[in-house]
Amino acid sequence: MCGIVGYVGPKQAYSYLIEGLFRLEYRGYDSAGIAIQDGEQIGIRKKTGRVTELAELCRQEPLKGSIGIGHTRWATHGAPSDTNSHPHVGGNGEVVLAHNGVIENYSILRDRLRELGYVFRTSTDTEVVAHLVAHQLDESIRLGASPTDAKTCVQAVESAIKQIKGTYGLAVLFRDVPDLLVATRLGSPLVVGIGKGEHYLASDASPLVGNTEEVVYLKDHETAVITADSFVLHHQDGSEPVVSIHALAQTSQDTDLGEYEHYMLKEIFEQPQTIENAMRGRLDEDEATAKFGGLNMDAQSLRRIDRIVLTACGTSWHAGLVGEYLIEEFARIPVEVEYASELRYRNPPMSDRTMIFAITQSGETADTLAALRECKRKGHETLAICNTVGSTIAREANGGIYLHAGPEIGVASTKAFTSQVTVLTLLALFLGRMRHLSYPAGQRIIGHLREMPDKIRQTLKCFDAVKEVARKYYTAENFLYLGRLYNFPVALEGALKLKEISYIHAEGYPAAEMKHGPIALVDEHTPSVFIAPRCQIYPKVMSNLEEVKARGGPVIAIACEGDDKIAELADDVIFVPDVDEYLQPLVASIPLQLLAYQIAILRGCNVDRPRNLAKSVTVE
Repeated sequence: MCGIVGYVGPKQAYSYLIEGLFRLEYRGYDSAGIAIQDGEQIGIRKKTGRVTELAELCRQEPLKGSIGIGHTRWATHGAPSDTNSHPHVGGNGEVVLAHNGVIENYSILRDRLRELGYVFRTSTDTEVVAHLVAHQLDESIRLGASPTDAKTCVQAVESAIKQIKGTYGLAVLFRDVPDLLVATRLGSPLVVGIGKGEHYLASDASPLVGNTEEVVYLKDHETAVITADSFVLHHQDGSEPVVSIHALAQTSQDTDLGEYEHYMLKEIFEQPQTIENAMRGRLDEDEATAKFGGLNMDAQSLRRIDRIVLTACGTSWHAGLVGEYLIEEFARIPVEVEYASELRYRNPPMSDRTMIFAITQSGETADTLAALRECKRKGHETLAICNTVGSTIAREANGGIYLHAGPEIGVASTKAFTSQVTVLTLLALFLGRMRHLSYPAGQRIIGHLREMPDKIRQTLKCFDAVKEVARKYYTAENFLYLGRLYNFPVALEGALKLKEISYIHAEGYPAAEMKHGPIALVDEHTPSVFIAPRCQIYPKVMSNLEEVKARGGPVIAIACEGDDKIAELADDVIFVPDVDEYLQPLVASIPLQLLAYQIAILRGCNVDRPRNLAKSVTVE
């Protein structure tokens, strides 16, 4: 989950490195550091805290040079500290590297290296890699290899990683080869930016925007040998892979805050457009269905599918729960939603007629990737619903659907969730029309989907009302979120948003399950948020709401415009447009995102960089 940047070329490396770390800070913000080669030495600056702290240190103690690496950390092994910050030094300073991932056998390697005389100064797993590369380099030199030969350095890296168990994205500098940057990956993403007489490196494409228009996404087991004028790929099996150069689709506007104070707020207000983007070109009114260009399965293969497994983590898992309701209702195909972290280690009975969909914003989530690979290994059709073009999951799945939501910088997912739900609605329509869904029903669904961007714009007008509700309840220490059917996953997602960014304990439940235990938590200090738009079991939800009111619990209701009945019962009501039940998650999630945002602001929390979290979870 850490962020890595690198540069080699004619310019001063510092500017790109520090700006790149700012753009990657959502991947980790415990500490940050840079290393820049200047003549015969590699200078290192690192600092606990945000990238701004590192930038201030570098203003006081500047580093000059035209090749360097940088790192912003989300701690796994070793507490956040200046010492544990990356980059790390190997040997006597001949190797400096930054690492994203987890070295599972670091303890064994550390003991072995200590016996050889290497001194460890940090409590990280990464320092093991630095010393291991230095040791392999020293072994080659003892056998007569030149310490200034780039080939010797590359072989040292490749020999080291063969001894590593775990995941890694590595950027490595060598003191005695001052124009060489080596990068390699297994399970942790790395992207190389191609320039004229210069090359860039990053954990994802965002730092490359404005610097290059062409990128290469490294694959697992590939090593990139980079200088200002050359870029060569090696595979660990000895082959030289074909270099696939991709156009960089992002623009600077995608990563700028614009008029907004926080990325999370910007991304909440982008949802009318991102939902429209998710549908663009995918609605076929003539056939009353949806269409996709990347599923890579013909109609006959799709019709033989008799079971679907949706696998994901966090917010994407909640979107999958909505997808379960949608696909089962429209297509009548049994659906299961599995936590990817559990599925990867289970051995559930799945026939050759089971299709797997991995749902992910980043396309790099370690557990989701591992679950997809395990299912693929067993011969199942594996597809992805993904936001990030060129990501590992997007490449390794047999096919899939892109969200086209643009970069999501805020750690708490907002627009990716509604885009995932939109795509899952399209998928349910597509599969339904292949089976039982009638032409008029398909036309009706398409008509309602086309209205959704405007419905979301209307929903966003609740901003001021949500702010007033937040002022009333922001000091509460516990919340309950309650919904039924399509709105049960929305309750889970609303509770997660509040936990993530305001650090308030919150739980989501099906509203009817409240009386089977959670109602014991209800008191005058615990607000209950009812997601209660009009639906087929609206009277049942009202009954659940009255049970809370009878016990003195404050009630915040998310309700359809014009619902006077709920306004009489609830303490506070946030109104949303009236839409069909299967589309309610799209409108109902908006006020819950805004409520979490406003409460977090009032509590003085950093909504874009919540404690202990990072955006892309690329470690187990």
